[in-house]
Amino acid sequence: MAKVLVVTSGKGGVGKTTSTAAIGAALAQAGQNVVVVDFDVGLRNLDLIMGAERRVVYDLVNVVQGDAKLAQALIRDKRVDTLSLLPASQTRDKDALTPEGVERVVGDLRDKFDWVVCDSPAGIERGATLAMRHADVAIVVTNPEVSSVRDSDRIIGMLDSKTARAEAGERIDKHLLLTRYDTGRATRGEMLKVDDVLEILAIPLLGIIPDSEDVLRASNVGCPVTLHNPSSAPARAYSEAVRRLLGEAIDVSVPVERKGLMSRLFGRKVA
Repeated sequence: MAKVLVVTSGKGGVGKTTSTAAIGAALAQAGQNVVVVDFDVGLRNLDLIMGAERRVVYDLVNVVQGDAKLAQALIRDKRVDTLSLLPASQTRDKDALTPEGVERVVGDLRDKFDWVVCDSPAGIERGATLAMRHADVAIVVTNPEVSSVRDSDRIIGMLDSKTARAEAGERIDKHLLLTRYDTGRATRGEMLKVDDVLEILAIPLLGIIPDSEDVLRASNVGCPVTLHNPSSAPARAYSEAVRRLLGEAIDVSVPVERKGLMSRLFGRKVA
């Protein structure tokens, strides 16, 4: 049965869209038929991360409002056959989406795909509530910072109250994805440690994505990091997170501290 997954966050700039692209691509690589949907109307970026900005003709708003058919708006990825994109509009605002239209489109996508991965706008306003409305599973993306974690706590409350599943008295599976984690900075007290974040949010940890320039490099060339550099630390972390999402029991490892050349040279013990 198809699953609707919302990738959401309370605070902007935490790596939510890059995570949506990486997770969607990793799911497709695992043999799943996947569509990633950009709900950030007016500020669309998912098409850029996916390298499909030049191929956008119709978008989510066109389909919701009946100006285009779903098949006309879907963009199939050229690298992975089982990965598609439904882009957002860059010229409209979030009021262009209607609850009825979103429900219809999500229902149509459920019939065509194994996973419908919704990239939610940050925050608690209309766009975010529509993106999470029909979700079966949620990934809450947060950085190890107090403000990001506090805002994520608010999002968890919304998932438990404003989704269709919650209103029906059903449970929505929630997972935490901790992004831009730097073990050295956490050890020095410059950011929250993993245990601190888990204690505050109290939802299962899906993965820890290390702070890495590999993510930025992949985004700049329009490719999910899981496709651009599969052997990189963030790509491996995303791929393992997807395996957990699919039911595999894999321990979550905390990224090791990166050391510079001088540290490696002069930090060695003398025999």
